[in-house]
Amino acid sequence: MPCSAISYYTTLFFAFFLSQATAWIHNTPDIYLIRHGEKSGLSKDHGLNSEGELRAECLRNVFGANSSYDIKYILAPRINKQGEHRRSYDTVYPLAKDLGLTIDTSCKRNKLGCLVKRVSAYRGPGNILISWRHSKIGAIAGKLGVDEVPDYPDERFDLIWTMVYPYENVTSIESENCPGLDPQSVLQVQS
Repeated sequence: MPCSAISYYTTLFFAFFLSQATAWIHNTPDIYLIRHGEKSGLSKDHGLNSEGELRAECLRNVFGANSSYDIKYILAPRINKQGEHRRSYDTVYPLAKDLGLTIDTSCKRNKLGCLVKRVSAYRGPGNILISWRHSKIGAIAGKLGVDEVPDYPDERFDLIWTMVYPYENVTSIESENCPGLDPQSVLQVQS
């Protein structure tokens, strides 16, 4: 192969590589982690209680099309055959329907590596919303790169953890501020 042809193909290869790298760099969505809505407390009841249903409706406004969150990808754990892990899905279903999005439920609740792969593989526009069990939210943040993971309070259902690229810390913790559901307290932000 002549030297000019090698140079041409080398140039094409590097141009392609740079375009892909640039696309990846520019596609660094913010990630929002939320807990599923309120539950009944009965071990066999895997759905939302009336407050949880109100929260699911409230999230239509919090994260909706007119919000600044720009949600384009939503994840919740897979619902098993017994209907377990349904709360996280039910919490974001009304929002997903409004936004015309399908909720990605390809990962089992305890398979956080799967969740991280799905987040890492996302190349679409906008930001990511993850609705999960609160006892796993810290582990999800850790798997995404956070070294010092804050605690998620057991009694709270309203917190939004925000992570911006490169996902090394939780940059803000805010309340969903759902009327009649959420406490009016000051939240501490991780620096």
